[in-house]
Amino acid sequence: MHDIRLIREAPDAFDAMMARRGLSPISAEILAIDTARREKITASEKAQAERNAVSKDVGQAKARGDDAEFERLRTLVADKKDEIARLGEEADTEDRRLNDILMSLPNAPLDTVPDGADEDDNVELRRWGTPRAFDFDPKEHFEIAGVSTALDFATAATLSGSRFVVMRGAVAKLNRAIVQLMLDTHVENGREEVWTPFLVREEIMVGTGQLPKFAEDSYVTTDGRWLVPTNEVTLTNTVRETILDEAQLPIRLTGHSHCFRSEAGSAGRDTTGMLRQHQFEKVEMVSVTTPEDSLSELDAMTRSAEAILEKLDLPYRTVALCTCDLGFGSRRTHDIEVWLPGQNTYREISSCSVCGDFQARRMNARFRRTGEKRPEFVHTLNGSGLAVGRTLIAVLENYQEHDGAITLPNALRPYLRDAAQITPNGEFG
Repeated sequence: MHDIRLIREAPDAFDAMMARRGLSPISAEILAIDTARREKITASEKAQAERNAVSKDVGQAKARGDDAEFERLRTLVADKKDEIARLGEEADTEDRRLNDILMSLPNAPLDTVPDGADEDDNVELRRWGTPRAFDFDPKEHFEIAGVSTALDFATAATLSGSRFVVMRGAVAKLNRAIVQLMLDTHVENGREEVWTPFLVREEIMVGTGQLPKFAEDSYVTTDGRWLVPTNEVTLTNTVRETILDEAQLPIRLTGHSHCFRSEAGSAGRDTTGMLRQHQFEKVEMVSVTTPEDSLSELDAMTRSAEAILEKLDLPYRTVALCTCDLGFGSRRTHDIEVWLPGQNTYREISSCSVCGDFQARRMNARFRRTGEKRPEFVHTLNGSGLAVGRTLIAVLENYQEHDGAITLPNALRPYLRDAAQITPNGEFG
């Protein structure tokens, strides 16, 4: 959410920032609503002061027995009361209009974000690893003999419909091992592991920017609670409505959760296999920092996500998203894309974003510097560390053998009783 004071002070600069996002100038509309709101508030305060003054005169008129003046003043007090109520309602209406428009606008990109119209304008920052040279045509994950029966899409469809999967046997255990490796690595790197609910109240979704913008992409229950599309929602909101001490920052959290997305508007995209599902798993990283530390924290978070892929010896590339490809709440985002030989391309496996105070304003999450009285908004960051299903896909495809077996990465073997492979018949070997 944006600071209305900054829009008042520099409307042209605000429009320029939104233009980088591909939006038309909007500051004039915002300031017109803001002016109307403030005028109603000022008028209400003036009417209240007048009512208070007249109320004193009512008592004096009654004391001296001036019945006519008493009745006139009492009527005037009643009229002022009605006027105050009307102006208050009108101010509330303008306040809601202002809040709605500010809630609908994306975060302002940092100056370092490359300008661009879509993902083709994203800028590659670096690459790691060399894609394996296969002496056979590599298959996509769901076609590999050793795992094809363990990824049971047919049973999932009878249970839940399309874009779900049932995992069995060795593949299910491999999936769990990937989660454990990720969590252990992030905890070793100084993050606190936190387990959070999958169902949240509406205001929690609003706090991190999922609502009202992305209501269509999320699932809501009959009692008004929402299934989390990512546990960024819950981890970030743990500092909601708090004033932290500066010494408590940075806060670095990690957690594993199931995530739920309706994927509205994505019909026809990645409908085969596990790439795009309604229910999936992620290990998330969230950081809460002071404003001056948030950019260095973004770099550190990105490196933490990259380190998981390096442990698994999976080739990847890291890109900076351009202005029109940024997520709604982000000021700068680094996407990490892992190499998938079955598709012969890199695919996103993590997004690490700095949000500035955009989410903090929605959550009213603040901190107080040592020796200062006035609190400031914290800065928040989030990043996938990593998307579990896509990591599983990357392991299966990059480590497949010509006979349909899967060689297991060394980093995962301690979690799998030192198994070296998944055999062509789907067993550990």
